[in-house]
Amino acid sequence: MPTVSVKRDLLFQALGKTYSDEEFDELCFEFGLELDEITSERDIISREQGGEKASGASDVVLYKIDVPANRYDLLCLEGLVRGLQVFKQRIEAPRYKRVKASGGEAQKLIITKETAAVRPHAVAAVLRNIRFTQERYDSFIELQEKLHQNVCRKRTLVAIGTHDLDTISGPFTYTAKAPNDIRFTPLNQSSEYTANQLMGLYKTDSHLRHYLHIIEDEPLYPVIYDSNGVVLSMPPIINGNHSKISLNTQNVFIECTATDLTKAKIVLDMMVTMFSEYCAEPFTVEEAEVLYPDGRCCVYPELAYRTETLSGDFVNRRVGIKESAESIAALLTRMCLRSEVTGQGDEIRVEVPPTRSDVIHACDIMEDAAIAYGFNNIIRTTPKTYTVANQLPLNKLTELLRTDLAAAGFTEALTFALCSQEDIAEKLGKKIKDVKAVHIANPKTAEFQVARTTLLPGLLKTLAANRKMPLPLKLFEISDIVLKDDKRDVGARNNRRLCAVFYNKSPGFEVIHGLLDRVMQLLEVNPGRDHGYHIQAAEDSTFFPGRCAEIFARGQSVGHLGVLHPDVINRFELTLPCSALDLDIEPFL
Repeated sequence: MPTVSVKRDLLFQALGKTYSDEEFDELCFEFGLELDEITSERDIISREQGGEKASGASDVVLYKIDVPANRYDLLCLEGLVRGLQVFKQRIEAPRYKRVKASGGEAQKLIITKETAAVRPHAVAAVLRNIRFTQERYDSFIELQEKLHQNVCRKRTLVAIGTHDLDTISGPFTYTAKAPNDIRFTPLNQSSEYTANQLMGLYKTDSHLRHYLHIIEDEPLYPVIYDSNGVVLSMPPIINGNHSKISLNTQNVFIECTATDLTKAKIVLDMMVTMFSEYCAEPFTVEEAEVLYPDGRCCVYPELAYRTETLSGDFVNRRVGIKESAESIAALLTRMCLRSEVTGQGDEIRVEVPPTRSDVIHACDIMEDAAIAYGFNNIIRTTPKTYTVANQLPLNKLTELLRTDLAAAGFTEALTFALCSQEDIAEKLGKKIKDVKAVHIANPKTAEFQVARTTLLPGLLKTLAANRKMPLPLKLFEISDIVLKDDKRDVGARNNRRLCAVFYNKSPGFEVIHGLLDRVMQLLEVNPGRDHGYHIQAAEDSTFFPGRCAEIFARGQSVGHLGVLHPDVINRFELTLPCSALDLDIEPFL
């Protein structure tokens, strides 16, 4: 869940009321939020960097509030205050309006065909006659960053650019050029750079280096120019310094370039609805025209209101309450969803504003009704349908075996389900192409490249990490391995295995063999070839030649046991003989 940090005093000033910490925590809970932490800038720096670094930092109290990931309208102080005020019925939800340019033609953003291969979509709007204070400016910048990390998916889907409209002149052109053909002064820099030079400059930047991969391998980089050839931005990396907004900015041009047009519309709507309240005419946004290469002309922002209908009975049954349609409509209105009863039975008409892109189904509306009603106010009832839970048979068998193996003197280990290709192949004397392993597409470390196909490497690594412990070392693990299986819809399946190792100055094959006999005794499988179990000599590159046996139970192969090959032991940095048992326990259910 995203976390929004707001200054407590500024928040209370905007709400028009002062709360104690406990009262505000309760208000957040009622509204479906959570007050995660009460801290200050000094406390944060002191905790992360030490007390010396915190000297001079602010002691202003900060509230860190957890916000649902789909509630983009609550990611800034303005949206949070507006939502809480409507919820407490102190104000009505505002109506957002798109207006035409008062001075003549609307601002135009022309998209060229070259952008199709990199970021084909763009939307734009203008906030006219806006007034910034330091707090409003900080909130404006922070909302962009929150949206970039959330709905924009770290700028891969959408990148936001905000510009001082009085320093540039339209129409604006969104195109794509070769990196060496793009040259401008980036934000907060004093020198001009080419796009290639910028990529090198920002490779060490702690903030921007995370976005370079989005376009750095592309032959053309996206760029936005004004009518005089001034670069506004090179999305999704950096804006130009020429059009940088400040506290003195009065007219803001907002552009969003994207690979996903729907997300771009949502992001633009959020930016303008949150901060249009500071315009000379509150909650109005000046439209901008976007011209596509195929000749289409679209006007943004859409600020679209839509209507949904649902019945009061639907909400009552899903939430578990008994409220009239009028009461439910009032609850929804408190959640910024203007609602009214249509007069046709208990039907309710709900108006979804442009700020509520999270409402996509009647269930979302029902959830808001439940929040407004108060989860603690819902009467607890006994379900009409009774179900009795049972432990999964496989897990029950696993738990029983774990207890008895521990009683037999073996210590249980729990190892990682992921391992390196070398662990399940070369180190065990096998070739990776012969192993039915599920590979990780983009492994972050060489230690976690594949899902394990046997429990043995994990136990041998555990032995290597505990070589200084008194001998003998007796370990076991009962867990899942993952095997490729074309018959499954996901192409793989889990398989519950039992693996045990005995590590001592002598191989101890008889100890592992005795453990197998004990396991079979617990599973009530008697020795015998037809309906019981038996072992027979086998060859396996993991085991020493002539000291390996395959285990058969009720006519099918269920595992191996034997003395490990010296090469296998050495590859896991062990120095003493080791015997092992590997058994599939699923056939015994």
